Amino acid sequence: MIKPLFDYVVLQTQKAEKKVGSIILATEDKSRSNVATVVAVGPGKKDKNGNLQEIAVKVGDRVLYKEYSTTEYKEGDDKFLLVKSEDIIGIIE
Repeated sequence: MIKPLFDYVVLQTQKAEKKVGSIILATEDKSRSNVATVVAVGPGKKDKNGNLQEIAVKVGDRVLYKEYSTTEYKEGDDKFLLVKSEDIIGIIE
């Protein structure tokens, strides 16, 4: 698993389930809903005074992120997205 640096956050997109008759197929959501789950959080970045600014999200949060602000990363069959914490718009409760 990748360990994010500074104020980066690692997200994992949700798999969509498509039901065909009585068979359920797990497919990657092609609609790009911009909703993902936080799987890793960097330590934050330092401000001008050298104080560490903490990141507002934590592992397990479902978040909404800006559409074109991610970098894709694949590990085996899993696809992850790296995004700066400032590009996370909100936490879905």
